[in-house]
Amino acid sequence: MQNNKQIDHVGTITEIKDEKITVSILNVSACSGCHAKSACSMSDMKEKNIDIIDYSKSFKVGEQVKVVYSESLGWLALVLAYVLPFVLVLITLFIASAFTNELISGLIALGILIPYYCFLYFFKDRLQKTFSFTIHKIVNI
Repeated sequence: MQNNKQIDHVGTITEIKDEKITVSILNVSACSGCHAKSACSMSDMKEKNIDIIDYSKSFKVGEQVKVVYSESLGWLALVLAYVLPFVLVLITLFIASAFTNELISGLIALGILIPYYCFLYFFKDRLQKTFSFTIHKIVNI
């Protein structure tokens, strides 16, 4: 059985260009949402813009909407952005250290990130389709 949890945020549409809708959401850290939020700084709350492709043309600027994405996609993004590069650097460091000195090994290990992130950039259109958000109208009852 597959667990397909979804994460949603309420936001406001700030711009619509053709099929691309820009939604502004307020990203709140955990401590700014609790009872002790007066002790937290304003840096814990950040406004973020999310671009969503929608062909329905049923939304308008200023409308409050719910932005939804799958929790599993967050894990995939974490692996691609942090875990895989870290493992790649470690493996490269161990292999390079067997053949050269520490300075060169370190530079080669860090240098391996350049082709890795170029590879991700090359496939950004495909990744953008994978990491897509959906948008829903908020119905007030």
